[in-house]
Amino acid sequence: MQKISPKYLMILIKNIESAIWTEYKTYKDVKYYIDKWHTLEQQDWNNYWENFPIVIKESKDIDLITTLHGIDDETLLKIAIDLGIETPDFIPSIPIFRNEIKSSYTTASQTFEDAFKQIEEHPDIAIGLVNSALESIIKEILKDERIKISLKGSETLYFLVSEVLKFFQLFPNSDIPREIRTIGSSLLSVCKSIEAIRSDKTKFHGKTGEDYIVNDPIYAYFVVNSVTTIGLFLKKYFEKKFPPPIIKVKEKIDELPF
Repeated sequence: MQKISPKYLMILIKNIESAIWTEYKTYKDVKYYIDKWHTLEQQDWNNYWENFPIVIKESKDIDLITTLHGIDDETLLKIAIDLGIETPDFIPSIPIFRNEIKSSYTTASQTFEDAFKQIEEHPDIAIGLVNSALESIIKEILKDERIKISLKGSETLYFLVSEVLKFFQLFPNSDIPREIRTIGSSLLSVCKSIEAIRSDKTKFHGKTGEDYIVNDPIYAYFVVNSVTTIGLFLKKYFEKKFPPPIIKVKEKIDELPF
């Protein structure tokens, strides 16, 4: 992920430490909380891997501040988000997005992970892949039997976003406030631009040596964060308006012995 500045990390860690002690009053509960984020894999009897070390003081209590300083940037952001700490100096949508789609949108998740690995070395490939990841998410939403929109599989991102916004009645519905319609129109324009970059400024479609190809990672980060923001909104809106149907299970009544 993007490297967070050391200055911002120092502030973030201090805020996390304060929030943890506010939420959990004892060393025991603080240790339990940190344990939830800790992963330990035993390779063999004298070899193991852990995502970060938990530092224990001589008193046998957790050394929280030292432990936090040993945690990677992405996990720190997740902890901050979990504790409700605002992160205005960093866009936290990427770690949230990755967690949100991991289980329910597996194809999109795999595509996004591939995109994320390409941002620094191949920003144009990253842009093309996140475009595909967003397409996958919207296709999954539109496949819901309560929506009943038939897809051929070759639809563009622009078409998919148009359909989902129409169904959500966010655009171009004339019954909603003009400002909301403007936001819906802008969201559609953003997706159209992402699709245009993929088609015209990446190697996903045939290019000649004179064609411009996106080669600056900052543009890829910009597009990736845009996709995560849009994807998170559409996913959350869909889940709120169309929660999974409740399946009632009939209780088995044991036969009476008389």
